[in-house]
Amino acid sequence: MDKTFKYVNYLWDEKKAADLANDEVALFLYRSNILGADLRITNYGGGNTSCKTIEADPLTNEDVEVMWIKGSGGDIGTLTRAGIAGLYTERLRNLKNVYKGLHDEDRMVGLFNHCIYDLDSRAPSIDTPLHGLLPFKHIDHLHPDALIAVAAAEDSEKITKEIWGDTMGWVPWQRPGFDLGLQLEKCLLENPGIRGIVLGSHGLFTWGDTSYECYMNSLEVIEMASAYIEKKIKANGQVFGGKKVSSLAPAQRIEKAAQIMPLLRGLCSSEKPMIGHFTDSETVLEYINSYDLIKLAPMGTSCPDHFLRTKIQPLVLELDKSEDLSDADTVLKKLEPAFLQYRKEYADYYESCKHDNSPAIRDPNPVIIIFPGIGMFSFAKNKQTARVASEFYVNAINVMRGAEAITEYTSLPRQEAFDIEYWLLEEAKLQRMPAEQPLSRKVAVVTGAAGGIGKAIADKLVAEGANVLLTDISENALNDALKTYKADQVAGAICDVTKEESIVKAYAEAVMNFGGVDIVIHSAGLAISKSLEDTTLADWNLLQDVLVKGQFLMAQHGVSIMKKQGLGGNIVNIASKNGLVSGPNNVGYGTAKAAQQHMSRLLAAELADAKIRVNTVNPDGVIIGSKIWEGEWAEGRAKAYGISVEELPAHYAKRNLLNEIIYPDDIANGVFALVAILDKSTGNIINVDGGMANAFVR
Repeated sequence: MDKTFKYVNYLWDEKKAADLANDEVALFLYRSNILGADLRITNYGGGNTSCKTIEADPLTNEDVEVMWIKGSGGDIGTLTRAGIAGLYTERLRNLKNVYKGLHDEDRMVGLFNHCIYDLDSRAPSIDTPLHGLLPFKHIDHLHPDALIAVAAAEDSEKITKEIWGDTMGWVPWQRPGFDLGLQLEKCLLENPGIRGIVLGSHGLFTWGDTSYECYMNSLEVIEMASAYIEKKIKANGQVFGGKKVSSLAPAQRIEKAAQIMPLLRGLCSSEKPMIGHFTDSETVLEYINSYDLIKLAPMGTSCPDHFLRTKIQPLVLELDKSEDLSDADTVLKKLEPAFLQYRKEYADYYESCKHDNSPAIRDPNPVIIIFPGIGMFSFAKNKQTARVASEFYVNAINVMRGAEAITEYTSLPRQEAFDIEYWLLEEAKLQRMPAEQPLSRKVAVVTGAAGGIGKAIADKLVAEGANVLLTDISENALNDALKTYKADQVAGAICDVTKEESIVKAYAEAVMNFGGVDIVIHSAGLAISKSLEDTTLADWNLLQDVLVKGQFLMAQHGVSIMKKQGLGGNIVNIASKNGLVSGPNNVGYGTAKAAQQHMSRLLAAELADAKIRVNTVNPDGVIIGSKIWEGEWAEGRAKAYGISVEELPAHYAKRNLLNEIIYPDDIANGVFALVAILDKSTGNIINVDGGMANAFVR
């Protein structure tokens, strides 16, 4: 077979496949993963793959055919054994005997469970019968951009024949379910010998006798469609009717996006807070800057997987790319009517299409927002969902690009789209999703986050569902810290909190990665333990700059973003017991910490009207795992108490009322309590010190 492809990636590794040759299911999983690695072939969570094997029935020990298929809610690119379902193929086919027609689709999904062979199976998906009613050993159901372009083009059936002749079948649009499986079976009976089937407005089915043959068949079919489309585009000379708007330069686009994104996030969060994502790829810019944007955007997407994640249509902003966005109030007044109109149109769509048993209307805000000349924003419940929504809309752009080049793009009728979006089975899937974590939908910025207390705070916030921008002055330490997290959880920025321009850049990173800021934790610090005579002006200025000036600048620029969003917020400053308690050799550090504490109280009083809460956590004696105890500070404290450095942990533990060693994780728990639990507390100080009577605030 020819292994040279221009429009898809050939990723089959013969050595790896040979190692899996004795395990058909493992080979099917391998095929699934490499197909899912190319977003032109299928989008995240979209499509499904299967294989059929002969297994011993555990009750009769007789050989039976078992179909292994991606389970409900999975993703073929990351599919593992835990994500598949194993069903008796014969039992699945016998469901034809009890199927009563299209009105019976929801009941049939429940009957799939009676066909389970592998008791560890993931819940079977709605597409299970589409694979089970076909006789082939290996089957791929994919959503390639090129194939959906063919499927969504006017005269799709005619185009299918033009590209593949009699080697491909075609089935008109129909909602996934048991009857669609019957239609595929019927298409195959009427067209024996075909290599696959195009599903109108939906996607592609291909197959093979072996996992490799199935893989190659899928690639070849997609390659043929892609080549056909590119030939049409070249013949037309332009796409999307040509360029109407020119893009700003890349740096200007980012600057404008960072200015407007918190405003968009606030408007999109009228029901629940949302996390944002931005892209200004060439594919996106070609579409959003075109003459045909105004025609195509309101039509919505065609493939069900696309609009389930991107909503029925995007919101296109009627702002000029060069408009001054620095005055947030003025820009907000221009944006609000567009959002009000979008919500009204979505409510009208719901009311005109709903059934007696439809689920309640969902969040009416847009998921995809287009700013011609700048880029595309997406907003969803978390970073992964927002990013994936963006990727799906890019898939939809590619589909529109191809379909318009072929003939003309067609989208699903509104009622068909509604029936999928508000399908009771889709609602049941949403209801089965785990409860959101306490800090889900929140964006935090943590200074000094590459180690010690700052890293522990970042760890805690991420573990509780927040997206976190880690900042630190050390690039190496920051890079090491970022490696400890999963994709979509965090971002990083080098930040010197004594320099305003550095702080501005850090906040821009938070905005561009996640849409805005909800939580600011100023943990960056250092400690200098010297007597009055020994404290130099440089020592004094450094402590004031990092601890006090840094806190001021972090609050000032963070609050500016929080007010744009209109969602309230939290500021927690990490101070110290030393701001409350007088001690020797501590004039510079103690004074700076006291300033941090009082600044927090002042800001709590000032920002309460904006629902921005400001609180302080006072650690003490955090020796193990704390960066400030790695040098002269530890030596200075040991000298002040007349003990050795090695004796410090025990000394500090013995002197608090609980006789406890205090760890960075304990400080992180204090921060979490303030931002996630004590939601009616502001201006407070929480001492995390094991109980120091002389530091009691009351």
